[in-house]
Parts: sequence; C-alpha cells; structure tokens
Amino acid sequence: MGIKTDIFIKDRADPFVTKGTDGYYYFTASYPMYGANDPNGYDRIILRRAKTIDELATAQEKVIWHEKESETAFRFIWAPEIHEINGKWYVLFAASGSADNVWDIDCHCIMCEGNDPYNDPWTDKGKFTACEDDEFAFRGFSLDMTHFVCNGKHFVAWAQNGGNSNVYMAQIDPATPWKTITPAVLLTKPEYDWECVRIPVNEGPAAMIHDGKIFLAFSASATGPEYCIGLLYADEKADLLNGASWTKLPYPLLTSEDLPDEYGPGHNSFVQDENGEWMFVYHSRDAVCFNKQCDYSDGDSLYDPCRSARKRKVLWDADGFPILNN
Repeated sequence: MGIKTDIFIKDRADPFVTKGTDGYYYFTASYPMYGANDPNGYDRIILRRAKTIDELATAQEKVIWHEKESETAFRFIWAPEIHEINGKWYVLFAASGSADNVWDIDCHCIMCEGNDPYNDPWTDKGKFTACEDDEFAFRGFSLDMTHFVCNGKHFVAWAQNGGNSNVYMAQIDPATPWKTITPAVLLTKPEYDWECVRIPVNEGPAAMIHDGKIFLAFSASATGPEYCIGLLYADEKADLLNGASWTKLPYPLLTSEDLPDEYGPGHNSFVQDENGEWMFVYHSRDAVCFNKQCDYSDGDSLYDPCRSARKRKVLWDADGFPILNN
C-alpha cells in the first residue's frame, strides 16, 4: 500500500489543473450537490488560479459561469476542464439538455471573450457538434471531454454510451474547438473484471505525453470504492485515430487498495509542476464516507459531495511507463 495522501481541495470531484501561457495554474472541478434536495450544486463552473499548484489549495474560488446563463445547458454540470486552445480559453463540460434531467447529458463548450479566464466574461458555444458524416457522437449520454495536442494535431476524447460507457476520440480544428472534424473513434470499452465492477464503465480520459509516448488515463467501474484508473498508450507519432495504434494495459494503475484511507480514486488530470515534473490530480473518498459515518452515506452517491481532490507525483518505471501507486 502506498503513502497517505492529504486532501488537496475538499469536496471537489473530477479535478482538472492546467498551466496557462500567462504563468498561472488554473483549477476547476465539479461543484457538488449536498444531498438530493440541495437546490444548488452541479449548476456552475468554478475556477481558481495561483502561481503554483500548491497555492491553488487556498486560492480564491470564483464562479465564472452558471447554467442559468445558458439556453442549451442545464444542470447537471459535470467534469469541467479549462483549456487554452489556439490562444483562447475554453471550458469543456457535460450538461443536461433539459432542466433537471440527469440522463440528458452531453458535452458542451464555453469560450472566454478575453485573455483573462479568471475575470473576463464567457460565451456559451452550446452543445458539442459532430462532423457531418458522424451519426454517433453527442447523440446520447456523453461527458468527461478532454483536449490535447499531439504531433501538431488537436484532439478531443470523451466518454459516451455505446452500449456501455466507452471512451472515444476525434480531431478538431483549434479555430473552432466546439465541433469535431473527424468521426468518433472507439479507444477503449470495459473488458477486464476491474473495469466492470457493479457497472461496466470507461470514462474520464486524461492525456500526458512523455518520452515519445502518449498516455491516456481513464477511470473504470462504478464510482464507489471500486473506481480506479486504467491506462492506454500509443507512440506519439502514430495515427492516433487508428484504434490499433493504442494498447490498453490489462491492469489498473491506481485502486483503493493502493491508498491508505482513500476509496475510489479516479477521474484524474495530468499537469507539470513548477520544476517540470509530472503530477496527477484525482478525486477519492475518505474513510469517514466509506464507513458510512458522514451525513450523506444513506443517499444516492450522485448527491454525495464527499469526493475530494488530491494530488500525487507521477513516477516512471524502467520502460518509461507512469507509476501512480507509489
């Protein structure tokens, strides 16, 4: 079992951290509901910024966008990610297409009107759009979109219901990063036992390029203590839209068994710290929640705010693969 990891930012699931060209680190995450009767929660996008990753823990948190400002996106607002694309700032997130319908979820995008994502206003670009010859993408429960650049091309990857929750990817034009320019390609679906505990799930993709390889972490199984992190990888110069370019490791990189008093580690993001070292930020529940000693233990886990953000350093094995359970 690895070392104990302290909570980085409490009650913030699906954490995402990135560093902008302005020198700031930015943090966003799902803003939780505190029980099923909470009139707020899953209804806004929050943002923190700081000069170091550690300082994000105490940085002022602002609401930069609320679902009331949109005619196309309603709560539930899940798993926002802030990305600087082609010199502009965007947030990719999941939202319902109808009021208070948690099952009408698809990927959406907002764009910052200026160069300061923390203070400038945001414009709703609406639901993510698939290219003309793609009759699958964003036509049914999709979420957890991420963006990355590899070998000069811009890509998005996301989770979508394709029988189970699978991970897909497509290429985008960075000038219009709210729509794809290639059809969706399946990258991974739940196959192994550790991906199919309670519910067969692959979701929450997160990309990292290191030493000639591109790694795509993903989260697997239901969101209880069985939640864990798996890994795909490919050569960074490969045709990433060819599913055969990717290999999935047959075992998870991080599970509850690896972490003292933490349960259900998952939905991570990767970011390089001030020294260029790779870190990963993820969420998990603590022992109080796992032992059903918190105020939300008897309710639906969807309305349980007890997933908190934590961070750990990525280590590397002799073959150049990431070690997360150190």
